[in-house]
Amino acid sequence: MEPKQTDQQEATIQLRMEDFDDLLEQAAERGAERCLAHLGLENGHAARDIRELRDLLDAWRDARHTVWQTAIKVLTTGLLAAFIVGIAMKLKLMGGSQ
Repeated sequence: MEPKQTDQQEATIQLRMEDFDDLLEQAAERGAERCLAHLGLENGHAARDIRELRDLLDAWRDARHTVWQTAIKVLTTGLLAAFIVGIAMKLKLMGGSQ
C-alpha cells in the first residue's frame, strides 16, 4: 500500500494561489482563442464582425416589427373604410336622388 501513497504524493503539485490563478487565466485564454478559431473569428476582426451581426439582427427585428405594425394599420384602415362606405350606402348618401 505504501507505493500507491508515494505515487500519489509524486503526482501532487503544489502551487501558490497567484500561480494557480495565472495558470487558470492562461488556460481560459487559450480555450477562448481556440473557440474563436473554431468559429472562424480568429483574425482580430471578431469584435467588429459580432457588432455587425448584432446590428443586422437588430435591423431585422425592427423590420419585422414594422411589417406587423403596417399590416395592422392597413387592415384597420380597410375595415373602417368599408364601415364608412356601408353607412353611406345605408343612408343613401351616395348615388343620387332616389
